[in-house]
Amino acid sequence: MRSLPPWITGTKMKPTLLLLLLVFAVQAQAQAETLERTLANGMKVIVKTDRRAPVAVSQVWYRVGSMDESNGTTGVAHALEHMMFKGTKDVPAGEFSKRIAAAGGRENAFTARDHTAYFQTLQADRLELALKLEADRMANLTLAPEEFAKEINVVMEERRMRTEDNPQARLYEVLMATAFQVHPYRHPVIGWMDDLKNMTAVDAKRWYSTWYVPNNATLVVVGDVDPAQVMGWAEQYFGVIPARELPVRKPQEEPEQQGIKEVTLKAPAKLPAVILSWQAPRLAKPAADWEPYALEVLAGVLDGNGSARLPKSLVKEKQLAVDVSAGYDPIARGPDQFMVDATPAEGKTVAEVEAALKSAIKDIQDNGVAGSELSRVKAQVLASQVFQQDSLFYQGMQIGEWETAGLSWKDRAVRFDKLKAVTAEQIREVARKYLIDDRLTVAVLDPQPMPADAKPQAPMMGGDHVR
Repeated sequence: MRSLPPWITGTKMKPTLLLLLLVFAVQAQAQAETLERTLANGMKVIVKTDRRAPVAVSQVWYRVGSMDESNGTTGVAHALEHMMFKGTKDVPAGEFSKRIAAAGGRENAFTARDHTAYFQTLQADRLELALKLEADRMANLTLAPEEFAKEINVVMEERRMRTEDNPQARLYEVLMATAFQVHPYRHPVIGWMDDLKNMTAVDAKRWYSTWYVPNNATLVVVGDVDPAQVMGWAEQYFGVIPARELPVRKPQEEPEQQGIKEVTLKAPAKLPAVILSWQAPRLAKPAADWEPYALEVLAGVLDGNGSARLPKSLVKEKQLAVDVSAGYDPIARGPDQFMVDATPAEGKTVAEVEAALKSAIKDIQDNGVAGSELSRVKAQVLASQVFQQDSLFYQGMQIGEWETAGLSWKDRAVRFDKLKAVTAEQIREVARKYLIDDRLTVAVLDPQPMPADAKPQAPMMGGDHVR
């Protein structure tokens, strides 16, 4: 979580007053002009104006990710993301990126468990170019077998560098494969290596023809734009692409866990590590739910900033760990997890750190959270959301994530009110209900000797994979 800026932390502003200021900031953002329209072919278009700079961000979100894959084809969503830059009938391989760059823009894409998104940031007066190019590759991707054969090798090398040569990333991978018994979240976004080795252009073509259709996509535009003009371009370029029937998505519910799960990974590493992960609810009904909001604030209590409970206790005071974190994201299409992780300090054991993590959680379950701490943490949780509004890209991200998760961007205003209303007793209640051993999966990294020619580790990418 992003900490409060110096101009706030350096004052003696009371948390209650800060909360009011943050809510006013959220309401001002909510009042910014945002238009939504669904084209005749089923494609949703959402345009939000922000006139602070002559810049626009364009994002096309497909409501399909690794959770929609089946055994034998894991990683196909990410592989197709790479292929989306490999040419259409009118735009040769590599030309998409060159045209955006020539217009002074930047572009990229990412694949996650729930969605795949493509984005450009460029001058507002060049926005039409981005929309035209995106519509072209939605309908006219060539998917040449020779290009796929080259690109799948790139994907396999990415897996080697970011996962197989990174013990922390491998630990996260085995955690997910253990925590989820049946749900496809158990598969890595990048795919299992054996599936990648046996993947063909036919697999990618099938994925593209099935899911890359306008009625499975949302166009999000944020920036210094004329909404009516953007809607006109969306109709001109995307509106002519015919809709196609989507496969029926059957419910994929994870069975309720009924006992602790434990997994140990032996891998070359300098230090051990431990992740504790509990089954938790996702946000389904933003106006009616309260538990996801309480879990968000609970994550802030544990790891809001350097003065939060886990870093203060385990890192600063007891010096048991060199780093520690807690995380929970309620915006998801599938079942959720609440996680804490830590890297023991040199000379300390995983068992000591795990016991300390559980002790910190038990203290909340037994004694709750004081009113002053709760006010401070809620202000930080809200502030982290408000500060993201400084970025056009993250404004679009928040809209796209909510929409592809089956929620509405309009409910984000409700979320702030619900976070502000979280009580100390609600935090204690969700800690008692969800952070229990019967819902817990523990993943431990048992470090093995590092090879003499070990390469520097690539940064861990979490659940998303960027081209």
